[in-house]
Amino acid sequence: MRYQFYTCDVFTDVRFGGNPLAVFPDARGLSAEQMQKIAREINYSETTFVFPAEQGNTRKVRIFTPMIEVPFAGHPNVGTAFTLASTGELGEIEETTEIVFEEEAGLVPITIRKEAGKPIWCELKAPESVSIGRMISAEKAAQALSLKPEEIATANHRPQVASVGLPFLIVELRDIDALERAQANVARLRELKGVGITPDIHLYVQTGDEFDLRTRMFAPLDNVPEDPATGSANCALVGMLTAINPEKSGDFSWHIAQGFEMGRPSILDARTTKQDGTVTGVWVAGSSVMVAEGTIEI
Repeated sequence: MRYQFYTCDVFTDVRFGGNPLAVFPDARGLSAEQMQKIAREINYSETTFVFPAEQGNTRKVRIFTPMIEVPFAGHPNVGTAFTLASTGELGEIEETTEIVFEEEAGLVPITIRKEAGKPIWCELKAPESVSIGRMISAEKAAQALSLKPEEIATANHRPQVASVGLPFLIVELRDIDALERAQANVARLRELKGVGITPDIHLYVQTGDEFDLRTRMFAPLDNVPEDPATGSANCALVGMLTAINPEKSGDFSWHIAQGFEMGRPSILDARTTKQDGTVTGVWVAGSSVMVAEGTIEI
């Protein structure tokens, strides 16, 4: 049987920028084993497979890296919503349309915005509240990133696990120079995994230039040496920053750059809300562009 797929670049308005994604808009009949084989063959950081909704929402979506199925991810949701909207799978798209994907991590609401002469823009709300997990020392984080311990910033927080549906080890660095020189040390990441710390590591600096944050994400143990744009990691990051912010309530936003060091510049816009000391919502948004389409026979 032939299955149609599309590829798009997510968190960019320029083809061959952002984070590539493959989307199968009608994956009915595919087994989990077949989906994993397809994701490995395509070898993008993620591939999505779309099914009819089971809980009365818009669609059910399953997300596969080349190695495993994941319960939630950011750029796959944004790119899948963009693809379904662009190809007519969602019918007539108004200027602003609300949809909901059913995923292993929960329900993912997405706002689709279509304006004449502009790329389609999508914003997702994270399916889970931000959760903050274990810390590691600056020394261990530095080893995992091939840096010196003094290049790990700890004034705001120590390297720490955070999640809004998919966990990442969040590490703040001292400056742009450290961000650009960082390299994943696979042996050290395996050690972290061995003691129950996620080896998917998201590093950032607060820059104060045209962007609020510049980030990179390494997940080599998932066959993703570096990801150009990671919506789920940036959601976890801004959710954690909001949680540790001394402000008890408010709305917060960040303009984020990722992927510049690997030649795939990506731009993400994230926002959060906080009420009475609790983070009540985390969102990430961006534009996407269509790249290619094809079929795979199974």
